[in-house]
Formats: sequence, C-alpha cells, structure tokens
Amino acid sequence: MAHVRIIDASVTYRGVDRKVRALDGVMLDLAEGEPVSVIGPSGCGKSTLLFALAGLVPLDGGSMEVAGEQVAGPRLRTSLILQDFGLLPWKTVLANAALGLQVRRHPRAERERNAIEALERVGLGDVLHTYPSELSGGMRQRLALARALALDADLLLMDEPLSALDALTREDLQGLLLELWRQRKHTAVLVTHSIEEAVFLGRRIVVMTPRPGRVSCVVDNPGFETAGYRDTEAFYERCAALRRLLAEEGALHVADELAGEADTDPAATASGAVRR
Repeated sequence: MAHVRIIDASVTYRGVDRKVRALDGVMLDLAEGEPVSVIGPSGCGKSTLLFALAGLVPLDGGSMEVAGEQVAGPRLRTSLILQDFGLLPWKTVLANAALGLQVRRHPRAERERNAIEALERVGLGDVLHTYPSELSGGMRQRLALARALALDADLLLMDEPLSALDALTREDLQGLLLELWRQRKHTAVLVTHSIEEAVFLGRRIVVMTPRPGRVSCVVDNPGFETAGYRDTEAFYERCAALRRLLAEEGALHVADELAGEADTDPAATASGAVRR
C-alpha cells in the first residue's frame, strides 16, 4: 500500500488580475494503508489537496510523495472519486466500471473481468448492461467506487463522494467504504464537510484552516473501526469536540481536552489525540 508524504506543499491559482493562495505549507504523513479524513471550512483547499495528490494540480512549493515517488502527474494506482461521480451516460454500467482500465490500455478480457469483479463487490453484479440514468443516486456512487476498485488502487482519494445522497443511503455507503477498506487496506484520503462522516471513516482527522489552507491539527480517532462505534458516547464526544475545533479558530482548550481523553483511553496512540 502507498505511504504518502506531503512536505511544505503550496498551491497558488493564477487568475486574470490576482493570485489566490489555496494551500500554504501543508505538512502531512500518512502510513501505508491508513484511512484519513480531511475537514475544514469551505474554500480552505481540501479539494485542491486531493487534486495535487492525484497529480492533476501542480505545486508551486514543497513536495508530495506517494509510495516513495514524487508526484509529477497522474499515477496508475491512484484513484480519484468525485462528488458528481464522473460517469459517462452513454456507456453501460460495465463499460463505466472498466473505463479506467480501458484508458490504461488493458486487454479487453482483463478489464471486463476486473470490472465485473469490482461491480459484484459493491452489489451491482446484476445491472451490468444498464445505463447510469437507470440507477439511483446510491447505485451511481457504487458504480463510481467500482471503477476505482477495478484499477486495484493503493491510494483512494475521495472528494465528498457521498454528499448528494440521502441520509440512509449515505450511511449505507459509509459502511461499504469501511468494509472495502478492511478487505483491501488501501491508503485513503476522504474530503468531507460532514463531521460524523469524518469520524466514522478516518483513523485520523485532519483539520484545515481557512484559506490559505494549512493543517491546523490532526486528531487521532481511537474508536475508529470498533463495532458499533457510530452509536457510542465516544463517537458523539469526538464529533462534538471536532465541531468546536472548527467553530472556534485557535481553540486550544479543545485540543487539550481531546489529548486528555487519549491519556485515559487504552486504544489511543502514544502521541495523544491531537497533533499540531
């Protein structure tokens, strides 16, 4: 799986009459197979961070490494899932799932075999020859996920992939994302505006500052992956503390509170709950 290192990364967008600093000196290290959530205010550069990791947006300072190699462009084993699914309406479910493999010029028999296996894993094995317009929103998102799985990605980047879904479908697919991670142990970076989603799907939660985006703190999530975590008091307390971190810029007392929880929680890492 992919080890990710982000060292002093900065991105500036150049407009007609001004420059916009989207990211400024971002530092982050993700272990192989670690799932991480990223939250922060709108416009703080969360999506830019993903696009840069995917090799789609160049840095103007610092560096990014994936699996020991500098990110200088799109990488074969990195998959990016967008909020709008990115499906082609004129292609069948099977053809959409195999699209990434087709772009990479895999033989037809291989790409169909891998796509069918991925579709079966996400529960779409019985709709191979239908079209995206015939699917529900949740099924379209499963299709987008199947396309990423077919590529055998070791780094999965997700930009608010579930935000357009209703609450029940969203929880269902959150469970699917967690189950797929347990099976594959890929490195994952999830950008979301949902605090609850960030806590449910991230072993650590990266909190970003308003633009230009920097890493304000990294919150350990010791309850991650435990059975029934969503219904526990610890889950609600973690969500509440993160909400205060986002609402109160520089709320060091919340960081201290979270670190105190880690001191008494045997599942917490030795470094404490919050890293700044």
